[in-house]
Amino acid sequence: MTEKLQKVLANQGLGSRREMERWIEEGRVSVDGTKATLGDRVDHTAQIRVDGHLLSRQTEQPICRVLMYNKPEGELCSRHDPEGRDTVFDRLPAIRLGRWITVGRLDMNTSGLLLFTNDGELANRLMHPKCEVEREYAVRVFGEVTGKTLHTLQKGVELEDGEAKFLTISGAPTPQHAEDESMNRWYNVTLKEGRNREVRRLWESQGVQVSRLIRVKYGPIELQKRLPQGAWVELGLEDVNALRSHVQLPDETQTMVNVRQGKLDHARLSRMRRSVKKHKVRKQQGLNKRAGRPGKRK
Repeated sequence: MTEKLQKVLANQGLGSRREMERWIEEGRVSVDGTKATLGDRVDHTAQIRVDGHLLSRQTEQPICRVLMYNKPEGELCSRHDPEGRDTVFDRLPAIRLGRWITVGRLDMNTSGLLLFTNDGELANRLMHPKCEVEREYAVRVFGEVTGKTLHTLQKGVELEDGEAKFLTISGAPTPQHAEDESMNRWYNVTLKEGRNREVRRLWESQGVQVSRLIRVKYGPIELQKRLPQGAWVELGLEDVNALRSHVQLPDETQTMVNVRQGKLDHARLSRMRRSVKKHKVRKQQGLNKRAGRPGKRK
């Protein structure tokens, strides 16, 4: 039996299938000593190298795991930053098989729900436009929003990378003769795409500025309201299978989460907050050291 090369690479936890396709196109992958091309299929005997390093094919099938992370504003959705800025990977737990893959991205100034998984196929399907996975955002906007504005945003707007629209918008238009101070309003919007800054660009196309943007839902998974910013929780089997079912993948049968781990009780929330605070202190001390400044003393 053979499988597509990008699927094999993704299943090894190297990244999403889309990312693996880019690696193949960039010439970073070879099969049995020959540079790989898109469309190649491999069996279990193939010798695969990535950047010249032989891939050790895992005989143990990893358990599909998913993390829910409450991203704060100011963090980058990248593994490393040369300037030493915070990234969403800084505080994730170690993983024995594969690596954590982000399901979609959030820009630096957007906060809220960010999912991670070690399953490349799941990540790929959740992000792929053909699966039409809904994302929901809470957005605070400044400016006049009329009924016509809301109608236009749901009917469709031509952006530089094609037409875009919100599936739903909940929230009241700006009242007539409203004072400037009252022109900040919250809306909840949903869409089925994840194009770069799409929510912001849609509102800006109508002359309305976005001042806060929070992702609150991805597919069937809602951000847990009690989860502190900068903290993560691993999803239990029921939620993992809700995601897998949403994109037509078979159910997972194993989990590393017990029932108690999934509950955010007072003690666990306190530990999370302390951990986030300690991480921020250590990060700042590291930045001070790099800049040649002494760290703050208590």
